[in-house]
Order: sequence, then C-alpha cells, then structure tokens
Amino acid sequence: MFTSDCLGNDNGMLTIGGIRVDDLVKEYSTPLYVLDEDTVRNNIRNFKKSLDENYEKGMVLYASKALNCLELCRIANDEGIGLDCVSAGEIYTALTAGFPAERIYFHGNNKTEDELEYAIDNNIGVIIVDNYYELDAIEEIAKQKKKTVKVMFRIKPGIDAHTHDFIRTGQIDSKFGFALENGEAYNAVKSTLDKENLKLIGLHCHIGSQIFDDQPFMEAARVMMKFYKQIKDEFSIELDQLNLGGGFAIKYLETDEHIGYDTYMKEVATIINDFCKENALKVPMILIEPGRSVVGAAGITLYKCGSIKEIKNIRNYVAIDGGMGDNPRYALYESDYEVLIANKLNEKADYKATVAGKCCESGDLIQENVVMPKPEKGDIVAVLSTGAYNYSMASNYNRIPRPAMVMVKDKKSRVIIKRETFEDLVRNDI
Repeated sequence: MFTSDCLGNDNGMLTIGGIRVDDLVKEYSTPLYVLDEDTVRNNIRNFKKSLDENYEKGMVLYASKALNCLELCRIANDEGIGLDCVSAGEIYTALTAGFPAERIYFHGNNKTEDELEYAIDNNIGVIIVDNYYELDAIEEIAKQKKKTVKVMFRIKPGIDAHTHDFIRTGQIDSKFGFALENGEAYNAVKSTLDKENLKLIGLHCHIGSQIFDDQPFMEAARVMMKFYKQIKDEFSIELDQLNLGGGFAIKYLETDEHIGYDTYMKEVATIINDFCKENALKVPMILIEPGRSVVGAAGITLYKCGSIKEIKNIRNYVAIDGGMGDNPRYALYESDYEVLIANKLNEKADYKATVAGKCCESGDLIQENVVMPKPEKGDIVAVLSTGAYNYSMASNYNRIPRPAMVMVKDKKSRVIIKRETFEDLVRNDI
C-alpha cells in the first residue's frame, strides 16, 4: 500500500516513523512537512555501500537542491558524504551548518561573479564549470586572489533519458554544460590546460531526473570514458574524478517499477572498470549525486480537508489547506503522487476526487482522479513521497506562509524548519 517503509497503519491511522499523523497534526498543525530521519540516513548509507562495493574510490554527493536546510546539511556531514550545491545560498546554508568547504561541489549554469567570488573566498572544494564565460571569470577571480581553483566541466553526453522534457539535461539542446558533438567539451579541456590558476581534476555529466531505466546511465558511462581516453591520448593527462550525476528514480506510485540503486551501480561500474582495464586507464574516483532518492520517499505532507464540492456528472473537488505554494510540482509537471485520507486507511476507497489547493489559481491542484474513502471536512489528507522538491520549491504565492517541517526518529519528533509567520511575509518589505 505504501511507497516507503517508514509508513505504517495504526488502527486505520497513517504513521510515519512509528508516530501517528493525527498526533503530529495536533502538535504542529497543518500544512506540515514530515521527514523520517532513519530513511534519509539509510538511503545515504545504501549509496555509500554500493560505491564501496564497486569502486576503489568513490564519494556520494547529496544534491541539496532536493531539500536544503541546516539539518540536512548536518546529517550529510555526519554521514561523511559531500554536497552538491547550486547557489551561494545553498553554500551559505552548508557552511552555517558546519559542513566542510572542501566537500562542497558548486554547480549551476549561470553562476554570478559574486557567487564565484564567494565560493573561492570560502575555499569551496570544486567548481563545476558550465560555460566559457564562467571559465574565464573563475580564472580571473582566482588570479586576483592568488589561488588555485579545482574545476570540473559539465559535459552533455548526448543521452536521451526518456523522461519529462523539463527534466532532461543530457542532450545537446540543453541550457547545461558543454556538448561533445560539436567540439565544445574538447575545446574547453584544451583551453583549461593553459590557465595557471585552474586545476582540471575531472568531468561531470547528468542526463536527467526520475530515470527508471538503467540503460541511459550505462550509455553515459561509455561515452564519458571514451572522452577520458581521448583526453589522455591527446593531452597526456589522466583526470582524477568522474561525476556521473544523479537522476535515480523513486516510487511516487505503488505501480511504479523500480530498479535497485545497487543494480544501477554494479552495471555502470562494470562498464567503467572494464573500459579502464582494456585501455590502460586508471579508474577515476567516481562521484554520484543522489538528491530525490535520498529524501523523496522519506517525506510526506499533511493537510486538513476543507470544502468538498460535488459537481454532478463532472467532478468532485476536495480542497486542502495548502496547495501549489507548498507543492508546485503537479502544476508544473503533472507529477504523480499517492494521496490518502490518513485517518481512514481501513475504510473502502470508492470516491473519486480531484485534490485542490487553496490558492486563487485554477491550476492549483495536487492530484486528479484520486480514489479515496469518502472525505469529510477535518479529515487529514496525506500526500506521500514529498521529501524532495516540495519545500525547496515552495513559495509565498497569495502571501501564504510556508509550512513547518518536522523530523521524526525513534517515535519522537522535532521541528527542523519553523512555520513562517505573517511577520515573515513582510520582513523585507519597505
């Protein structure tokens, strides 16, 4: 019934981490993000274990854009992994949490000069270069500050990941990175060798998100290793690191087919290790960037059911006290979610409805055609697998304060992000 092992059923009431959600609602109100700490940590450890089993050297980088906050950065540090950050704000959060700068990798397709200077001033471990403008800017800032900056290039390997157009990033027609097909990637590597203040340590690729098929990952590995060999043959250098990105899918619906992450890792490792052996290449340190697959299934969002509108022969609307402000993904992508009446798990599900938010927007929907027990005002509505890209994409549309987030562990809960207040909404107004 559930898409995550952290969920359970206590006499018809949904539980997460062993805690009944009605108790969480009573203590913290709604809307409410809830995250299970054990699931987050276990996911990280599974990725680490898979890397250790398949490579001599590897490191997990948590893609913090999925959910970036002080507590997640602390957990990542505690588990001994690195962080993939895509803005100075994410870097600032990590540093504020005490995360080591040398384990931060800085991504982004249009890093500003202020952001680059901030990263270099704080000795961020590696900057992943996206374009020639950025390459020149990093060299100039590093020269002014008399520093040597470690860089990697983001490469478009030309792989179709068979996913939503908005989240396909490995093909040539993408705002991200240097393309292989037109020689951009080759020229970028060549130009870096003459820059005194930059040290090229490796390459990065990312082919998309929410990928269920293992074949795109395998093909990307083949393409990247061929380019590593070309670099060695033509420039007589062997790069130290290869970042294969993320994009590992999670189950949003019970019907989603799911390949274990260890299967991905083993198949890709076979390609890389065999290629290096056949071509007398050293096996680079392998980096991966799980984000959604670390926190997605660890989270749920809880709402209270409000108005119910039954339009005969048309549609039933069940309105909740949140919406696109705290989860914009259905409005953006028509993303699938499992939606439950959390206090009626043992009741027959025979009522079809559209779950609508409270924003003044026709497209403010969370999910359509949901089959649930007949809802009533005051019921607790739970949306599953919302740990990734919900809080991180949340907004104050309609001047609605963003919800709190609580972490559950050992049948105890604690606030890790406070609920916003009306005062927060006008804090920066003048």
